Amino acid sequence: MSLLIRSESELDDVLSAPGQGDVEAMRRLAGDIMVLGAGGKMGPSLACLARRASDAAGRVRRVIAASRFSSSEIMDGLERRGVEIRQCDLTDVTSVERLPSCENVLFLAGRKFGSTDRPDYTWAINTLVPALVAGRFCDSRIVAFSTGNVYPFVAPASQGSKEEDAPAPAGEYAQSCLGRERIFEYYSRERGTQVVLFRLNYAVDLRYGVLVDIARRVHEGRAVPLDVGHFNAIWQADANSYALRSLALCQSPPRALNVTGSEIISVRDAARFFADRFGRAATFEGKESGVALLSNAERCHALLGRPAVSAGQLMEAVAGWIESGGRSLDKPTHFEVRDGRF
Repeated sequence: MSLLIRSESELDDVLSAPGQGDVEAMRRLAGDIMVLGAGGKMGPSLACLARRASDAAGRVRRVIAASRFSSSEIMDGLERRGVEIRQCDLTDVTSVERLPSCENVLFLAGRKFGSTDRPDYTWAINTLVPALVAGRFCDSRIVAFSTGNVYPFVAPASQGSKEEDAPAPAGEYAQSCLGRERIFEYYSRERGTQVVLFRLNYAVDLRYGVLVDIARRVHEGRAVPLDVGHFNAIWQADANSYALRSLALCQSPPRALNVTGSEIISVRDAARFFADRFGRAATFEGKESGVALLSNAERCHALLGRPAVSAGQLMEAVAGWIESGGRSLDKPTHFEVRDGRF
């Protein structure tokens, strides 16, 4: 698959383009779909994917995007695609209760950046909001976005943590993410809510992501940190597809699902790849610790198929985007952080 993308409109179109698996999933799925926290990095493209796949399947359903929506441009873009907009403060119980009932919920709300400065707010977003949502939508299927940060750091030779491995979150951000999972698990066990805990490990959409962070450092002549020497990554369109199709996998008690690419990527190797592409030297700082936050996604791939885009294709796409002057969201992943302080 070629990812020679030169404009944001083209990128947004590619990120929300349904594959045959998405269309078939929407043909089988009953009910409307709501994306909560739809104003963030992944929400708009995921909501548009749900709309486009449903239309291609010939299924008449509402696709609703709910968020505070700080950007009118995002709202306008969603409405042009046929997605309904609901402005909602998910921290406010009255606002959440006013949301329409919906059989299928994709829960994307969460907080990471700045979590060290306001840990109380991080915990509120990552645990209070899930409680309000799980209470309101206890009769729905819920794909609850989580993270590989709930796992301990492991050696690359381990091939990554598996879903049955015991959580060991480092730092308050990761602890609050485990708290989010426990809230959904509680409602699932107590009220029978069908849930997938969608443990996504580093989506990349050319404007942000670990590969983008590394590539821009090399392109700008800045040193690449080696403190965490390996990572997982997945093309955001593949992550969107997995999320949409995971609605059919919801169950009670919840199903945990690691979601990432097929490869474990070396920071050093990725930096050298970008150095070759850009004709620049790669410089490094720090020392590899020998462990990293790594997820084993074999369960996801067995259930839903392997990602359409490989790590090599993704690195080529990132390099091409940067060379063409493509915009960055300026939201670093802090992939090099080992103590959980974001």
